[in-house]
Amino acid sequence: MKLEIRNLTKSFGGLRAIDEVSLDFPSGSLSAVIGPNGAGKSTFFNLISGAFPADSGEVLLDGREILGLSRTERMHRGIARAFQVANNFPTMTVAENLMAAVTAYLGRWGNLSRRFPSPGVRERAEAVMELVGLTKVANVTAAILSHGDQKLLDIAIALALEPKVLLLDEPTAGMGPEERWRMIERVRGLWQQRELTLIFIEHDMDIVFQIAATIRVLCYGRVLAEGTPDQIRNNQAVIDAYLGTEADAA
Repeated sequence: MKLEIRNLTKSFGGLRAIDEVSLDFPSGSLSAVIGPNGAGKSTFFNLISGAFPADSGEVLLDGREILGLSRTERMHRGIARAFQVANNFPTMTVAENLMAAVTAYLGRWGNLSRRFPSPGVRERAEAVMELVGLTKVANVTAAILSHGDQKLLDIAIALALEPKVLLLDEPTAGMGPEERWRMIERVRGLWQQRELTLIFIEHDMDIVFQIAATIRVLCYGRVLAEGTPDQIRNNQAVIDAYLGTEADAA
């Protein structure tokens, strides 16, 4: 599913966090959004998902405007988001979290408190757990999962909503080097299996340059550059604003 952003703008008081941003994300593409802290990356995701209202602009999903829709309506159109900090029910098991997500997605809010899920809900939750590799911890309470499995659960909850466009906000945040690579390889596998339009925010440039086909760079709320990993790696404006700063700090 193609996602088109046209002249998207958002201000907080006198600060313009997103400033006339226009970007295209082709159907089935795998893209990274990078930039220094405060560049507007998370705000950009919040505007797409409906967490924040935009001041102006357009967000088109397969050519249809969704900017005026609620978060729930956007979810049903095919947009899902996993957060930098895992967003689940900590006192519920992995399976219960996913069954709750599926139940809510199907609009069966009254069934959330029932002991037994509606027909098909458990099967769908089990399929998502198998897809992301969480079957072995299905009956483990979310609060005591490893950090990596909590992040996987957050992604699984998003996948349970059957998205066509998946937004991942720093999927490897807080992980060690080996765990980061395991996570990102699993993310790439999910993208291939589900044929998603997948957009992720990430600070680890090794990961970004390794798996993203296209990289968009935000700086002070504006698009600084976009291109292939090689084009971004060698873009002097990006080096000066972001990559060079990281290299100097190292």
